[in-house]
Amino acid sequence: MEIKTGDYVSIKTKDSAYEGTLIARPELLEQDIEVLKLESGYNIGIKKNNIIEIKKIKEQKPKKEKKKPIKFKKGLPTISILSFGGTISSKVDYNTGGTYADYTAEDFVEMLPELSEIANIKAKKIMGKMSEDFTPDDWKDMAKSIKGEIEDGAHGVLVTQGTDTMHFSASAMSFMLQDLPVPVIFTASQRSIDRGSSDAFMNLICSVKAAASFNGAEVMTCMHGTSNDDYCLLIKGNKVRKMHTTRRDAFRPINEKPLAKVFSNGIIEILNNNYKERNKDEKLSVKPYFNEKTALIQVYPGFDPKVIDYYIKNDYKGIVIGGTALGHVNSEGEKNVLPFLEKAINSGILVVIASQTLYGSTHKYVYSNLRKLSVALGCEFANDLLPETAYVKLGWALGTKKSPQEAKKLFRENVAGEFSDRSNHENFLY
Repeated sequence: MEIKTGDYVSIKTKDSAYEGTLIARPELLEQDIEVLKLESGYNIGIKKNNIIEIKKIKEQKPKKEKKKPIKFKKGLPTISILSFGGTISSKVDYNTGGTYADYTAEDFVEMLPELSEIANIKAKKIMGKMSEDFTPDDWKDMAKSIKGEIEDGAHGVLVTQGTDTMHFSASAMSFMLQDLPVPVIFTASQRSIDRGSSDAFMNLICSVKAAASFNGAEVMTCMHGTSNDDYCLLIKGNKVRKMHTTRRDAFRPINEKPLAKVFSNGIIEILNNNYKERNKDEKLSVKPYFNEKTALIQVYPGFDPKVIDYYIKNDYKGIVIGGTALGHVNSEGEKNVLPFLEKAINSGILVVIASQTLYGSTHKYVYSNLRKLSVALGCEFANDLLPETAYVKLGWALGTKKSPQEAKKLFRENVAGEFSDRSNHENFLY
């Protein structure tokens, strides 16, 4: 019998035997491998030269599913879900073993029927990009898409995308979307939805509950707070960072406590009252601007300061330096960064000093080298901003204002609660 992708087969190898659905080989995988989806949901690759026999057990055909229309319920808030990529709402067709996603409201409610008891769900797929491929132009489109949903009456907006650069996107939205009347919540999944340990379902349901019930009108992330399914954390979009490659609780608050714990049963436990409250009469202001001639550079022992010449020659307008600890850079011998920063500033580049340590704040005056950067050269210091947040804010300020002086003034302003009033050691211990 002819065996094709999607058939349920048995495969006998030289040392074992397997049953499962034969699925298409990913393009990046070597051509001499067959891929089998086991009953457990996991995929395995089997070398073709190790296969003794393949038998078809039954032929599978993809189901042509008719989506049931969603009936909006009176009295429930309307939540808009905008998908920009990522695996959180991908579905697995277990007949073929393939993954697909339409990103419709029907898909979300089919995956999680309880969503229809929390809110009326609207959903749109805006784009499907790996988050590492995002550009500032994508952030501009994101801001405009969110604006459209809010103006259309959404009680809250969910944004789904890949996790790798989600903290960049959330930070960008905190500056581009001002005077929010409702919450904008980013969520995603660390593990694909066809895995038993996927975090997608809980992240999605907690995010919808928060969008429907949390009283804050902030840009936030909502992801697992522990490696178990205990609760999700609402974290300010410019105070969050992905801190692990694979853990489900990879997103951590930096230099500020989370705003709340969100439990899947609907309970929201407030942890931090430092948020702007909902106000349906608030007039949303959208500033989707970004100057892409902005760079983020990390110094290190042996860093070659000639790298800065590249940005000067290519007419960059802003540079964020990830300095060590309080904001130090190499300042002696042939690796002295200071003359190159001075050259950059004299050419009109706005230079901001952030810290690689992530936690804590930079300081302008503690050591003489810091005084050289701040007093002698005129570098701006990022205080307790993450280097990524400093990069996003600087690019946004340079895109919003016409002159470097105006951009510098805007960078100094506490636009979206990004600067902490004071350093609290409990934020680090948390």
